[in-house]
Amino acid sequence: MAGIGLWLTKRERLSGGHEALVQGDCRLSYGELNRRVNRLAAWFLKAGLRPGDRCAYLAYNCVEIVELIFAAAKIGLILVPLNWRLASKELAFILSDSGTETIFFDASFSGTVETFAENKSLNIHRKVVIGGEAQGAERYEEVLSQGSDEEPHTAEAVTLDSPHIIMYTAGTTGLPKGAVLTQGCSFWNAVNLELDMGFHSSDRNLLVLPMFHIGGIGLFTLPMLHVGATVILQRSFDAGETLRLLRDEKVTLFFAVPAVFLFLLRHAAFGTEPFKNTRLVMSGGAPLPVSLVHQYHEAGIVLQQGFGMSEASPSIATLPKNLALKKAGSIGRALLHVEARVVDENLMEVPLNEVGELVIRGPNVMKEYWKRPEATKEAFSGDWFHSGDMARMDEDGDLYIVDRKKDMFISGGENVYPAEVENAIFELPQVAEVAVIGVKDEKWGEVGRAVVALKAAGTLIEAEILDSLKSRLAKYKVPKSVVFVDQLPRNAAGKVLKNVLREKFP
Repeated sequence: MAGIGLWLTKRERLSGGHEALVQGDCRLSYGELNRRVNRLAAWFLKAGLRPGDRCAYLAYNCVEIVELIFAAAKIGLILVPLNWRLASKELAFILSDSGTETIFFDASFSGTVETFAENKSLNIHRKVVIGGEAQGAERYEEVLSQGSDEEPHTAEAVTLDSPHIIMYTAGTTGLPKGAVLTQGCSFWNAVNLELDMGFHSSDRNLLVLPMFHIGGIGLFTLPMLHVGATVILQRSFDAGETLRLLRDEKVTLFFAVPAVFLFLLRHAAFGTEPFKNTRLVMSGGAPLPVSLVHQYHEAGIVLQQGFGMSEASPSIATLPKNLALKKAGSIGRALLHVEARVVDENLMEVPLNEVGELVIRGPNVMKEYWKRPEATKEAFSGDWFHSGDMARMDEDGDLYIVDRKKDMFISGGENVYPAEVENAIFELPQVAEVAVIGVKDEKWGEVGRAVVALKAAGTLIEAEILDSLKSRLAKYKVPKSVVFVDQLPRNAAGKVLKNVLREKFP
């Protein structure tokens, strides 16, 4: 089956005049978008790039990234999204590990890109700057002017099996690994979501997640362009601007991480008005506090929960809208073309409501970890992928993520899952953010330590937090200490960096 680059080719014929992308004053129809993509693909071929060659991008959300995604898809290039929050040394590792020779970058990152020239482990031959000028780089619009509107032809056929994206994991432990996602991974992610949520060409999706993260690509940018809908791109998240765009662009679909929903809730403009056209509001990418679901419900907004990961392109499960409040805390059931099981260390299913590891399989799951055969072998048991998440399944078949396997700690011989404790602490109205980590203890082996950030007007002391938990949690689950911080360290996907907290509060 042909690759996903064909989506735009067909969309130009089927609905060429329909709005595809919106960013500020820029509004591109499907016809305009496809022609720009073709010109970029032609430049790639003229520059000598061939299927399998790697091309990186370092940029804030913009239409140019979408064009890169589809130009690469049409001729079989492999994209390497770069996290602009990383240090130049960390970026250099990704470029070296992936063997990237071509980079597109936002003009604001010119200084970072210049440091790559001094790194002897890198071999960057081609540089293209977006939205400005940079030394030794071609300008993006000039690159497009050298190409042709005609559909590109490549010597090798591009199919759904063709590698398309190397999505490097967050690297919260050790060096990041590159999950190789084929074009088929994105196709099946789109099909799963379209069937589950009824996406339509009349839908309008607001993208706030950064496009160096799989959430920014698969939730719901590519599925929207598959069905011929419209994507509104926000350069980077700003709560006030997000609420304005939701209202003014009549957004119907909105996906974000819990941290974004927290920031929106605290903004003065928050309320039902910005969400009046939005039929689906969904959170994923990190544990969603049950109390946050209730706070949105009180404001008249149904906040649904989904679950995914980079290695699954990313969607795995969703909780239906009619169960969002009743079963808050659940991620629902696996999507149609995804299989999910909760198993023990022998890959045997555990009884209902018992905790085991979530394993998945399906055509949306990554091909491999780039140049990491041992890590790939460790991640799979046959065709079952080990998620690294501890979960349980209830009598209805709905899944609950208990915690990351690596975040669980053992206190006095009992397993403690920090997410459960965090949810309990988060119910205190003064708490803005909380993370629980395990720390060494001579008597119990490990005990919990809660790291808490309070709301601006909030006042709490350690004893009040601990006392509030004693009637709600087993004694071994109650943390032995609390430390207060201004805010929790997070990566660009909104996940709390617990490794940083463990180092800071041992």
